[in-house]
Amino acid sequence: MCGIVGIVGKSNVNQALYDALTVLQHRGQDAAGIVTSHDGRLFLRKDNGLVRDVFHQRHMQRLVGHMGIGHVRYPTAGSSTSAEAQPFYVNSPYGITLAHNGNLTNVEQLAKEIYESDLRHVNTNSDSEVLLNVFAHELAQRGKLQPTEEDVFAAVIDVHNRCVGGYAVVAMITGYGIVGFRDPHGIRPIVFGQRHTDEGVEYMIASESVSLDVLGFTLIRDLAPGEAVYITEDGKLHTRQCAVAPKLTPCIFEHVYLARPDSIIDGVSVYKARLRMGEKLADKILRERPEHDIDVVIPIPDTSRTAALELANHLGVKFREGFVKNRYIGRTFIMPGQAARKKSVRQKLNAIELEFRGKNVMLVDDSIVRGTTCKQIIQMAREAGAKNVYFCSAAPAVRYPNVYGIDMPSAHELIAHNRTTQDVADLIGADWLIYQDLPDLIEAVGGGKIKIEQFDCAVFDGKYVTGDVDEAYLNKIEQARNDSSKIKTQAVSAIIDLYNN
Repeated sequence: MCGIVGIVGKSNVNQALYDALTVLQHRGQDAAGIVTSHDGRLFLRKDNGLVRDVFHQRHMQRLVGHMGIGHVRYPTAGSSTSAEAQPFYVNSPYGITLAHNGNLTNVEQLAKEIYESDLRHVNTNSDSEVLLNVFAHELAQRGKLQPTEEDVFAAVIDVHNRCVGGYAVVAMITGYGIVGFRDPHGIRPIVFGQRHTDEGVEYMIASESVSLDVLGFTLIRDLAPGEAVYITEDGKLHTRQCAVAPKLTPCIFEHVYLARPDSIIDGVSVYKARLRMGEKLADKILRERPEHDIDVVIPIPDTSRTAALELANHLGVKFREGFVKNRYIGRTFIMPGQAARKKSVRQKLNAIELEFRGKNVMLVDDSIVRGTTCKQIIQMAREAGAKNVYFCSAAPAVRYPNVYGIDMPSAHELIAHNRTTQDVADLIGADWLIYQDLPDLIEAVGGGKIKIEQFDCAVFDGKYVTGDVDEAYLNKIEQARNDSSKIKTQAVSAIIDLYNN
């Protein structure tokens, strides 16, 4: 769940890249980076932290150039050391920088190939650096002093042939242009657009359409699965399908939780998809509990608000904002360790007592992952005087880990793994619990004007669309992702950073 952006402009793009990253900040709060190109030289600034903390005036002044890329990161598996902040850079060929959203499932095989066959060195544990070296090697194989768009697209074709997983990428070839490409399944989102200035047409590539909107770019379209777009430094746009048998199977969790509601992904409005999720949930409640005694529907800020509003409307029940959110606390979803998550929930949310006292309250959240957050929120509702607390998830039960770029915990840390709905309700302390049905979620997201036939729903049904994920692979990522190993890794990383600084 990282955010990427690339701009080819007619004047300095540093401020535009910064603004785009702030709009994409929800996709990653661990690290941020920008690299620009001017007169054949690169100017880079990246570090751990939020965009506003990483870039100061002195850094922005150095980021000169009419072309550049940016990245906001949160770690999927591994450390949070600043060495893994993106964009990454290799000097050969041409000088290439790359930023990546997603996760490669065959990264171990690729890392071995890069060392033994491509004769390249990878300096971090990041699969993004591996992907960069694969792209750089394939571009170098063209043997050209000056790469053409045909060379760039040929390199992307070879990347698709070698890399497996979910990936959306922007890469800058110093002095030549910016390329963006998407995996053949279209798992992670990526769009491109343009804006007209007095100097000419400028182009932008980004993870979500909202970043184009805010900067005054007009959305052209999403990149198709397997497709690449190449924008030369002088502003010429080229696109090419680079995969043999592409099939759109986007990650449905983007619509549930990851994306901003004002984004449009693969032609589907995230906002409208969440409205439909609320409608489907209301229908299920009326089927299963037609004699419900819900007095008020209260969303858990912020992602669930849209679904909760429509759910309340369909039930004919009052909708109220019962929690006030401290917007200066990061998302608990990405915080390592249960202790840190528990502490942050109390800091992040505070209940408005008058909305709870003596009422039967239906709390609505976008999903239930570990269950830590919702358990505390239910307890807060009871402490505020709620008579009964019911809980509703806009997504089905999350039973399996994500392997395509979302840092969901290992299977055994997922509260719904090998448990019934009643088991989960008992564990989180709800009087009763309603999950969205998977067919209803698919209909809510894919049932609008733009029809999407298939989604990556692996976190709900365990079916991984790339076809290469087995029990052995899941066991490996479980070792990498469980909280205890992650905390150890971050402690070592902190020591390394302290030593290097």
